[in-house]
Amino acid sequence: MATLSVASVNVFAATASVSKQASDIAQQTIIIDSHIDVPYRVHEKWVDVAKSAEDGQFDYPRAKAGGLTAPFMSIYVPASLDSSAQSTQLAHILIDSVEAMVQRDPDKFALARSVDDVKQQFKKGLISLPMGMENGSPIQGSLDNLELFYDRGIRYITLAHSQSNHISDSSYDLRRQWHGLSDFGKSLIPAMNNIGMLIDVSHVSDEAFYQAIALSKTPLIASHSSLRSFTPGFERNMDDKMVKALGKNGGVIMINFGSGFVTKEALQWRDGLTKARNALIKAEGENSQKVQNFDDTYRAEHPYPYSTLADVLDHIDHVVKLIGIDHVGIGSDFDGVGDSLPTGLKDVSQYPNLVQGLLDRGYSRADIEKVLSGNFLRVWAQVEDYAASHS
Repeated sequence: MATLSVASVNVFAATASVSKQASDIAQQTIIIDSHIDVPYRVHEKWVDVAKSAEDGQFDYPRAKAGGLTAPFMSIYVPASLDSSAQSTQLAHILIDSVEAMVQRDPDKFALARSVDDVKQQFKKGLISLPMGMENGSPIQGSLDNLELFYDRGIRYITLAHSQSNHISDSSYDLRRQWHGLSDFGKSLIPAMNNIGMLIDVSHVSDEAFYQAIALSKTPLIASHSSLRSFTPGFERNMDDKMVKALGKNGGVIMINFGSGFVTKEALQWRDGLTKARNALIKAEGENSQKVQNFDDTYRAEHPYPYSTLADVLDHIDHVVKLIGIDHVGIGSDFDGVGDSLPTGLKDVSQYPNLVQGLLDRGYSRADIEKVLSGNFLRVWAQVEDYAASHS
């Protein structure tokens, strides 16, 4: 994680060229970031994010500086807890932590369960905290649990995470036990439609993606995915055919900022590190001093190739060229991708840099507002309307 001092240096360096127009757009527009991993971060090491934090990429002062209006709090449950009661328990604990943030500082934060909540709370100057569940494991095959989590404020579910679960195959898991969605997963899609839950296809396998598209009566989201055309062979990202299918569905892809999602050089660096570590473990033994010092040594000899703001903008441009301006947004993965963030987009204070980059590439204010929140709010409203008409 970047320290505050490093982040502050990056802020000052990167915002020197931010125009008043870009700053005004960031402060005057609802900004939705559909995936920020604050709850799991504070679960592992508690910090009061209402105050300036010494690490991480989110806290209230930086969010206000960047104009962030509605960060979706990721209720992330590790795949290691799949098929266990612990999975459901952890999800409830993380939801409790978001509720506690609001209860401690109601002058700063508010829960958001609807599009209207976000809009009304924006007018009041509050930061809305809607929630999305990353990994459907806590559902545990129960539609009653689906309703319970909806009642607690969960508004999207990422069907799987790093391993295949009882709902869907994962893009990261070579075992394709369901060849897409499980039977329960196929029944979960219409149930989510009917209750008003957004369906998130980040992390799922390609087969599961196309099955979800075919089954859903509402547009889908990819809450924190980027483009495979820039990272060949990385199934976690979406290829052009999938992006076009998502556009036809009316959905939206929310671009992940992590360098390994954005450029092939950063992705290959991570692969190289893993292979080198495994080779060293095989040669020296897992408990050797060389293995203990490996990460620092490797980074010194092979500096991490951070992506840039321009690389992230390239992903946005590519989506717009493929399917138009109405289907792209922001899903940074702040607090979820460690220190791999691009230069110019190191934390939540730096959304104005993104706005400036879009202005510099010729995007109109109306189009920028769609990227910042309009596209996601449109999809969310469609999901709400469908559920209201089928209740």
